[in-house]
Parts: sequence; C-alpha cells; structure tokens
Amino acid sequence: MPEPAATLASVRVDRPADGVVVLHVSGELDTSSADELARPLKEHLVEGVRGVVVDLGGVRFLGSAGLESLVVGNQRASSLGVSLVLVATSRATLRPIQATGLDSVFTVVESLDDALGRF
Repeated sequence: MPEPAATLASVRVDRPADGVVVLHVSGELDTSSADELARPLKEHLVEGVRGVVVDLGGVRFLGSAGLESLVVGNQRASSLGVSLVLVATSRATLRPIQATGLDSVFTVVESLDDALGRF
C-alpha cells in the first residue's frame, strides 16, 4: 500500500517580485492530485499579475490530468494577458509535455532563473 504523502502533489507559493508568482510543484500530478495544481493556478492567474511560473522541478510523475491543469491554466493566462512559464528539466515532466506536443504551446525553460528573467 503506497504512502498517501508519497502519491499526492503539493504546491508552495512564492512571490519573488511584484506581480510575479512562482508555484513550486512536487509529487505526482495524476487524476487524484491534479486539483492541487489547478486550484493555485486559478487563484493566482488574475488581473494585475504579470507572470506565473510553474516550477515542476519536484514532480515525479506528470499524467494527463496534470497536463490538463496546465493547459487550462495556460488558456486562462492567455485570456488575461498573463505570461505563464513552466520550469521543466526532468524526464518525468519533459517527456509527457513533448510527447503530447505541448512543448509548442507552453513556454518551457530549464531553470527558475531563466523563468524569472522573463519578467
């Protein structure tokens, strides 16, 4: 039986600059945990925010429900004129993004510094 903490995703929020929000995501983004990302994305993708960075550095698994949360977040960001940037370097996050062709939809960078340098 897997440990519940090991299978859930969590998100820590930072505000490194005025109008910039970083969501540090860890764990597994699957059907049972994708809302852990969807909720803070919806909460922080609002007017007055210049950019939202989703740091996927701590994600061990990115399933279709997690990708859907990112797509919905990207659509919301676009409609509000907010920049959404993903930080993804591991095979666990890059492979699903690339395999679905979403690397042509998202702005994906290799480090948090690269992401923050865009704002």
